[in-house]
Amino acid sequence: MTTITFDTYTAIKRLKAAGFDELQAEALSDTIKEAQETQLADLATKGDIRQLELKLEAKIAESKAETIKWMFGVATGQAMFIIAILKLFPSH
Repeated sequence: MTTITFDTYTAIKRLKAAGFDELQAEALSDTIKEAQETQLADLATKGDIRQLELKLEAKIAESKAETIKWMFGVATGQAMFIIAILKLFPSH
């Protein structure tokens, strides 16, 4: 998981310099840190994306195999249909 360091000490120091009291500065700093951590928890990592890529590649390969099977089945059916018609209507 990716971590981003939030310097609460510096944030509190800046907030106090801007007129916040100690409790307000700490509360706001903690809230910002929690919000940042929550957003980071929802991000996908490179590993997550790679797993999805592998699953997608497997599904694509499976779909290709199914399509090829279906195409051979249709081609076989067409060939049998043509042979049946040729036998029903001889050309001589």
